[in-house]
Amino acid sequence: METLHKTTEVGELHGTYHSQYAGVVKAFEKSFTDHNETGASLCITHEGEVVVDLWGGTKDLKQQTPWQQDTVSVVFSSTKGAVALAAHTLISAGELDPNALVKHYWPEFAVNGKEAVTVKMMLDHSAGVPCFRETLKPGACCDWDYMVHQLEQEAPFWEPGTRSGYHMMNFGWTVGELIRRVSGQSLGQYFKSAIADPTGAEFWIGLPEDHEPQVASMIPFRPDKSMQKSAFTRALIEDHGSISALALFNQGGFNPGKRECRAAEIGGGGGVSNGRGLAKIYAPFACGGELNGHTYVDADTLAAMSEVSMASHEDATLLIPTRFGLGFMKSMDNRHELAVGRDSAILGASAFGHVGAGGSIGFADPSAKMSLGYTMNRMGPGILMNERGQALVDAAYQALGYQSNQSGVWR
Repeated sequence: METLHKTTEVGELHGTYHSQYAGVVKAFEKSFTDHNETGASLCITHEGEVVVDLWGGTKDLKQQTPWQQDTVSVVFSSTKGAVALAAHTLISAGELDPNALVKHYWPEFAVNGKEAVTVKMMLDHSAGVPCFRETLKPGACCDWDYMVHQLEQEAPFWEPGTRSGYHMMNFGWTVGELIRRVSGQSLGQYFKSAIADPTGAEFWIGLPEDHEPQVASMIPFRPDKSMQKSAFTRALIEDHGSISALALFNQGGFNPGKRECRAAEIGGGGGVSNGRGLAKIYAPFACGGELNGHTYVDADTLAAMSEVSMASHEDATLLIPTRFGLGFMKSMDNRHELAVGRDSAILGASAFGHVGAGGSIGFADPSAKMSLGYTMNRMGPGILMNERGQALVDAAYQALGYQSNQSGVWR
């Protein structure tokens, strides 16, 4: 293994890597020297082995605290991928049927036009409840039972199953409540026992207080006033009753900077981890569903995890073309879209995972036998990935001999 030790304006970079991945290390360094990275972590596994493990920069700008090997941060919607992994362990065990009606597990949900919603629709963002019409009470995001009840009462925004609309925070309660009802454990407890503990990942959906000192402060993205506005941004500004605005602004007080939000089991965006944690939870799924003698899912379940379940030229929430699997984002190539906001996340054809607000990502690629996790504290622009994260993903595929992503996937 090679060793990284480099000093930058925002702090020192550290880590180890196989020489084959030198291009990944250069891309990581460039994020700090050329693209305003402040603190970040990156981990890649190949055939179950950690081949890149990098971290560095500054954890807290006010106190100038270094980003350490065990530093973690809120990973926003990268949490959804973790929730989906947990759901698929139940699917593989025959306890949760993706084709079953939700009312089979959660009868109270099947009212007000949601009677025909299936588990699959919950997973692929087509269930029709991406947000809430009525303003949620203060602190609602930390009250599981309240959020579940609100979902039960909400009428769908479209006929379920007919289109996709990103369930920005609600995914954590729709799929999370299914996990709770089937497993008999809370979402965070089940994720810990089914995924985090057996993989050895530092990843929490509901962060214990004794890990609070590890948490990096998030730095929000501040758009330049001269930047062109995407359809999503215009909807936020011009139509406060739009699905986009309700999904982003009516979240029941979610704030990644608050201890109570990190402590709550917020599966739509409150998970806490780092690049190593993200790479570890996906590693078994890059290796056939089994790693180190522990089986997570069977071959049929893993194959289904790699498939596209719902695709749209205009997602009802994000207002960009999207492609979703059963709980995961698939490769999304919007580089050639004419509209402003050509947000993309370009992966391999078999890869599945999830991005998080600001640019974090975790995914598995069974064809490449690779998993990757990247987190940072300075949030970047856009809805999906930005140039920092995509450059790391690109370098990882290139290190494995992949030639081009011009088709929309790495080949």
